[in-house]
Amino acid sequence: MNIIRKLEVEHSDGTSYSQMFLTNEDLLPVPRAKQTWKHRNFIAFWIADSFNVNTWMIASSMIQAGLSWWQAWICVWIGYGIVAPFIVLNARPGAIFHITFPVVARTSFGLYGSLWCTFNRGAMACVWYGVQASIGGSCMFVMLRAMWPGIDNIPNGLPDSAGITTKEMLAFFLFWLISLPAIWFPLHQIRHLFTVKAIITPIAGLVFFVWCIVKAKGVGPIIRQPGTMHGSDLGWGMVTNLMSCISNMATLLTNAPDFASRSHSPSAALWPQLLSVPFTFAIVSFIGIIVSSSSQTIYGEAIWSPIDLLNMFLDNSPSHATRFGVWFIAFAFIIAQVRVYYLSFETNISANSVSAGCDLTSLFPRFINIRRGGYIAAIVGYCILPWKLLASSNGFTSYLSAYSVFLSSIAGVMVTEYYFIRKGHYRITDLYDTRRNGWYWYTYGFNYRAYVAYIAGILINVVGFAGATGRTVPIAATRIYEMSFFTGFGISMIVYLLLNWAFPVLGASQTFEEVDVSGWDSQVADDLNSADSRSMKEEIGTEDEQNTQ
Repeated sequence: MNIIRKLEVEHSDGTSYSQMFLTNEDLLPVPRAKQTWKHRNFIAFWIADSFNVNTWMIASSMIQAGLSWWQAWICVWIGYGIVAPFIVLNARPGAIFHITFPVVARTSFGLYGSLWCTFNRGAMACVWYGVQASIGGSCMFVMLRAMWPGIDNIPNGLPDSAGITTKEMLAFFLFWLISLPAIWFPLHQIRHLFTVKAIITPIAGLVFFVWCIVKAKGVGPIIRQPGTMHGSDLGWGMVTNLMSCISNMATLLTNAPDFASRSHSPSAALWPQLLSVPFTFAIVSFIGIIVSSSSQTIYGEAIWSPIDLLNMFLDNSPSHATRFGVWFIAFAFIIAQVRVYYLSFETNISANSVSAGCDLTSLFPRFINIRRGGYIAAIVGYCILPWKLLASSNGFTSYLSAYSVFLSSIAGVMVTEYYFIRKGHYRITDLYDTRRNGWYWYTYGFNYRAYVAYIAGILINVVGFAGATGRTVPIAATRIYEMSFFTGFGISMIVYLLLNWAFPVLGASQTFEEVDVSGWDSQVADDLNSADSRSMKEEIGTEDEQNTQ
């Protein structure tokens, strides 16, 4: 028993087992002193989030499928322009009530029913953590090769079945290792990491952009290459490719309340995200198109991966200036992947470590907080051997597309709950209490309405998914699946609305007003003598002193 108690996270004396299953400090509403994310921090976040290998290459599959470069770029603008309002919509409860995704999910799926949603999101975050770490390992190898060319001569002591060489494993491990310290810092402080990255990575991107144009003496042939799709094929091709942009953001869309919970004001999580998302991702993808086009002039073929291109720059005994340039750009990509990696939530900080930390915290709040959850994600991300997932790119892409259906159905229910059922009304105290007359108790802690809607949003895409795996299905099913985000989100939204009309829930509102009817703030003030609150007051006092200085 003593060992179990030592493993528990800090909690106030006298806390019941049922309360420890629902709450710890990281699940409670974020105190005012930790609501530090202002407008500029969200802008820096999206600049940082957009600059990564995935975004750089987002247009490559579109152009290879038959689109011209400008058609592919339009898809990027439209795709990310569409997803930005959904991010803002789902982030709103976090920005208003300062609670994270696992707690917001309780309002629609129930106190215990929400655990499936957070498990889904947490599992995805762990997988992405490993995948982004594998990409980061490739960046690390290029940086090490720029400093010590002899790393290429390290003999391979691993079998072919490992799917990785000794030198690649060394680079992967080093990247994984240097990512661990970032997880230690609390979520309200890591905004500084995004600020640093928002300065360094655009500089590196611009250097890479100009360097390749100068080296190729122009922008390359891809810019003049016409598209090969026409008519309805062109229309559906553009729909499919812009939907890939939306699917890539499904994870960040779902856990949008996690970062919004730290916003200094509701507007900080609104306009910066709405405007920054399409602009930043479009700019990075444009740089990727031009650099790849230039590479075709330099090497006779388009090199879409920036890491592969940098590696090729190091061939044939390059000059010291070339090695330094490659080192700097690879270093910038490492910073990009570390952020991505830490957040574990499409990039690691935003999409994976923070996300996994929040989700795992809600699954085992008695023993796990965001910090511990982040380290668990790092360990799982290593153990799944992510380089093998990337080796089978087609299968992994199909898996990601299918998973976005699950997440879009969850988001559809959550958005409907907030804007159309409760209409902004929350009872915060009921999110941490198993009282049978609580708003979010529903039926033994599960909201069957939400689950029926969630499953309906998945089922409409099942036949189309079978077609994506190679089976013969009707063309209509294929078209539905190609728009899986909208079909999953829309069907779950409609079904949830109809079920709530037929079977009204406790606390449904007739007018829209964003308000906590439980008076949580005053209750927290009365509880400041608890152990959790005392530690919180000490931290708040320390930060206040620092701000004063």
